[in-house]
Amino acid sequence: MAGGFGTRLRPLTNDLPKPLVSMVNRPMIEHIIGLLKDNRITDLTALLYFQPEMLTRQLGDGSAHGVKIDYITVGIDLGTAGSVANAMRKWADTGETTLVISGDVLTDIDLNKAVEFHRKHKSIATIVLTRVDNPLPFGIVITEKNGRILKFLEKPSWGEVFSDTINTGIYILEKEILDFVPEDKEFDFSKDLFPALLAAKKPIYGCTADGYWKDVGSLDEYRAANMDILAGRVKVRMPGDKFDDKNVWIGKGSKIDFTTRLEGAVVIGDGCRIEADCRVVNSVIGSNVVVEEGAVIIDSVLWDGIRVGRSAQMQETVVASNSEIADSAHLFEGAIISDHCRIGQNSTVKANVKVWPRKTVEDGAILASSLIWGEKWGRNIFSTYGVTGLANIELSPEFAAKLGAAYGASLPKGSFVSTSRDAHKTSRMINRAVMTGILSTGVNVHDYGVTPMPVCRFLARGGSEAGGIHTRRSPFEPQILDLKFFDNKGLDLHPGYEKTIEKLFFREDFPRMPMEDTGEMVFPIHGFEYYQNGFMSAIDAGVIKKARFKVVLDYSYGSSSRIFPSILGRLDCEVIALNANLDGTKITRTAEEFQKSLLQLSSIVRSLQADMGVLLDAGGEKIFLVDDTGEILDGDVSLDIIALLALKCHKDSKDKGVIAVPVTASRAIDRLAETYGFAVRRTKTTPRGLMEAAAQDALMVGEPTGGYIFPQFQPNFDGMYAIAKILELLARLDVRLHKLLREIPPSNIVKGRVPCPFEHKGMIMRRLAEDSMGKEIALVDGIRISFGDDWIAAYPSQDQPYFHVVAEASTEHKAHDLIEKYTERIKKWQADAVRA
Repeated sequence: MAGGFGTRLRPLTNDLPKPLVSMVNRPMIEHIIGLLKDNRITDLTALLYFQPEMLTRQLGDGSAHGVKIDYITVGIDLGTAGSVANAMRKWADTGETTLVISGDVLTDIDLNKAVEFHRKHKSIATIVLTRVDNPLPFGIVITEKNGRILKFLEKPSWGEVFSDTINTGIYILEKEILDFVPEDKEFDFSKDLFPALLAAKKPIYGCTADGYWKDVGSLDEYRAANMDILAGRVKVRMPGDKFDDKNVWIGKGSKIDFTTRLEGAVVIGDGCRIEADCRVVNSVIGSNVVVEEGAVIIDSVLWDGIRVGRSAQMQETVVASNSEIADSAHLFEGAIISDHCRIGQNSTVKANVKVWPRKTVEDGAILASSLIWGEKWGRNIFSTYGVTGLANIELSPEFAAKLGAAYGASLPKGSFVSTSRDAHKTSRMINRAVMTGILSTGVNVHDYGVTPMPVCRFLARGGSEAGGIHTRRSPFEPQILDLKFFDNKGLDLHPGYEKTIEKLFFREDFPRMPMEDTGEMVFPIHGFEYYQNGFMSAIDAGVIKKARFKVVLDYSYGSSSRIFPSILGRLDCEVIALNANLDGTKITRTAEEFQKSLLQLSSIVRSLQADMGVLLDAGGEKIFLVDDTGEILDGDVSLDIIALLALKCHKDSKDKGVIAVPVTASRAIDRLAETYGFAVRRTKTTPRGLMEAAAQDALMVGEPTGGYIFPQFQPNFDGMYAIAKILELLARLDVRLHKLLREIPPSNIVKGRVPCPFEHKGMIMRRLAEDSMGKEIALVDGIRISFGDDWIAAYPSQDQPYFHVVAEASTEHKAHDLIEKYTERIKKWQADAVRA
């Protein structure tokens, strides 16, 4: 499989197919050919797509490598399985077994052993598996003890990671698979073929291989793979002659001054000249490279035809072919210099800067990067809460404009996007920066200014907008900003679409429109009115008016105070409003401040004998309740009560619907639903998972941290509508919250978390799944293990280095015991991994 574009390795692959990227002075595909030859596999067919002529010119007929190579260039995209099947049909009459391997990975896996496994088990298709620290970018596979595949999932989120055993993309196939692959149609291995084989109960196995395997999918991984070769972690054929007993390999015709120090493992190509007093440490130097006097090269990879000037310094950098690093230039960690570039004298290239082909950095210049945060954005840009970072440092205007351009590039030219923000001045700055990026790609913007997020989501559903972005100060951390992206249904973006934006962001090749074609910024004037009309048409105002509710409402200094008072006025509610002025400096609350606000709300409800107290978060999405006696209701109890309200009011409905709650919600929900003849659907704990449930057939959706969705209005969290709907339900039943508490089944829920680095998360999920064999488990989000009515759920945080653990039992003591038991197991498995 040699058709890869290598988009994540740009700018190294701007004009080069990924299989030809140099790995210790040999194209990656040549290392794969060497591995195949070592395993006595010499009849090869290369499937080409991107710049095929470069590959055929490099490899020829394969005789120089001791193999025979044929080529097939695919004119249309048939998908991975479709392309392979198209090739297999050419030799199907021979009945031979076919091995499929990518030409752009680095591995020393014993392929013969995998083929023996395949034949021993009489498998129709065998997937070679390996274990990795971070399984998110790959397909996860779970097998029986004998290797038969039970389940797999392509590119999961952390909550879906049930193993660290992943699909390497190495497949061993029999010709029978051709019966399952349609001709001349796009067909993928993971999405199409393997599910079809599983459904047909065909023998499909996974062979977990020892040895090294790395998908060289990013620039960091590219340099790390070269360093792994130098460190001896992977077996490849090293180019050049080994120098004495040192880990130094030197090509033909290379000259190295005797005063130069070569430290650690070093590979030097043919025809190089390294002058006096240089220092080269753990590095790869290509052919025909000149390194002039006093230069220092540490942990770096240099391609062919490069000149490194006097006293130049580089550490942990990659420089592509035919570039010049002039005298006394300084390249910092993570810098990537593409081909045919010149880095001027005494210039500085800061950490993580990427210089694209044929660019010049002037003498004495300091080239800084907008990606100054380095590793934080290396995992992924999007997290559970959208795009989150330190205001004006990680989420800088430069970053925001680039992200806006990446988002705009994912949309058709001429589309409209809605934007909104909270009242903080930094949110305004970043919001404007995002808009400029979007406009630069020819996409238009409806800017709603300071507007609650649910309003912006509702307006995005009007049909004319392709999606939207809300900029806010984090409700949890005062120095953090969040960018919340949503689609044209108001839902958080699908993870697959988030990855599309990330690819565009890192590729940096989004279009910039000429002056006449840039987008236009529009400030709609009827947005609030449109939202209010939709709101009122989805609520029974008459029943609320008759109840004459008295409500104490804390607006948390948020933008809901601009729109919600007029709605409550139309519902004839007596409202005692707290913190109803816009103040961007106060919209973030610490845990202590939040608790203090709830206590103040409780006191006022009690002294005024109000019917209810509500704290509405600054973004207008979530609510926190105080009942009519002044008791603060925790999240699980609030969810139970609101579910009970919805169930009671719809108990006589002919069409019994569904209550959707996260997999970690109390079993009390199930008992209440059963009493009233409804079903419960368990969802992921993520906002997107809950919104997707709301977009289907749910009566209501809720979660224990204050988020409630009533889909008859919109399938998104809307604290304002949730308040009105709760008032409507209370009025219909003529009850108050405190009275409903008596009907809630008792439950004992305990929550905790266990520190766990990202590289151990997949392993922990695999160990949990293995440990739970034979038990009743659910893999909706992480893993939930049931012990009769008691249960424990463990799921990895999407963006923090820990596991959440939640348990419910008949007594609080039993729940604590479950938490302690599984916390200790997770800690032990981590300790075992470190020792190993």
